[in-house]
Amino acid sequence: MAKLDPAEIGKQLTVGEVARRSGVPVSTLHYYEAKGLIHCVRSSGQQRRYGRDVLRRVAVIKVAQRIGIPLAAIGEALASLPEGRTPTAADWARLSRLWRGELDARIAQLTRLRDQLDDCIGCGCLSIEACRLRNPLDSLSDQGSGPQLL
Repeated sequence: MAKLDPAEIGKQLTVGEVARRSGVPVSTLHYYEAKGLIHCVRSSGQQRRYGRDVLRRVAVIKVAQRIGIPLAAIGEALASLPEGRTPTAADWARLSRLWRGELDARIAQLTRLRDQLDDCIGCGCLSIEACRLRNPLDSLSDQGSGPQLL
């Protein structure tokens, strides 16, 4: 790992530098900014400048997105972090605890879906009347066929 030049420590990053270092397109960084997930300051020439903490924040966003956390939930979590400070391992542990229950619920739902799919493949009907996968939670089917709420 290369040592950071002390002169570079306080230097703000351009949007291109953040894009290159984070592997995220400039357009995505602008989108994250518009959604309030990251923040910048403007130079005297109105160019975006980011603190180094934005690199860790972008990493948190990308990991959270990869595990399926919606951007709104990511935004809420990032809002709980102090602005201008790089998120720490303790911050990440706290955020991951917030999302663990949601992930456990999603895993359970996918497991149930997988198990139902196995049943469906065995039956092969994909019937709208009987198949739990084709027509889940159809509480109106007891009232007869066709539209029931018109």
